[in-house]
Amino acid sequence: MTEEQVILVDEHDNQIGLMPKLEAHEKAVLHRAFSVFILNDKKEIMLQQRASQKYHSPLLWTNTCCSHQREGETNIEAGTRRLFDEMGIRTDLTELFHFIYKAPFDNGLTEHELDHVMIGYYNDEPVLNTEEAEAWKWMSVEDIKSDMLRHPEIYTVWFKIIFDEFYHYLEAHTL
Repeated sequence: MTEEQVILVDEHDNQIGLMPKLEAHEKAVLHRAFSVFILNDKKEIMLQQRASQKYHSPLLWTNTCCSHQREGETNIEAGTRRLFDEMGIRTDLTELFHFIYKAPFDNGLTEHELDHVMIGYYNDEPVLNTEEAEAWKWMSVEDIKSDMLRHPEIYTVWFKIIFDEFYHYLEAHTL
């Protein structure tokens, strides 16, 4: 099986090439990614605990799902595909915003991503793909915010960045 390719982009999200995912993380090359947030009618966000065998950030809590677009795939198509693959959820998604971040990990890899953030709504329990997610839970925006202050080490880097830098987007969509 061939390794998954990520879409290399410039700071304006223009595609400039493809590269194997692991190589992009080894070389810290900017590439396209996405993060999906699922909310329920109680204004809670579904969090995912990453699977223990993930090559970075294992067992950390994060947004509902995240991954990389495939060549020729829209952001919404990619988010819809991975949301079903990881969490067994089918729902409409809306893109909110995007941002660039760069975060090195202890294992020598670096995330350097132009991350498209999407939101959707769902009220049932997910069906976890255990190769992707260890556990899940619903939490209110305020509970996440206070827990992140008390226990920042249990959350993924990108999730903390989204919360710190773009809290007002999430707040506006949970009212």
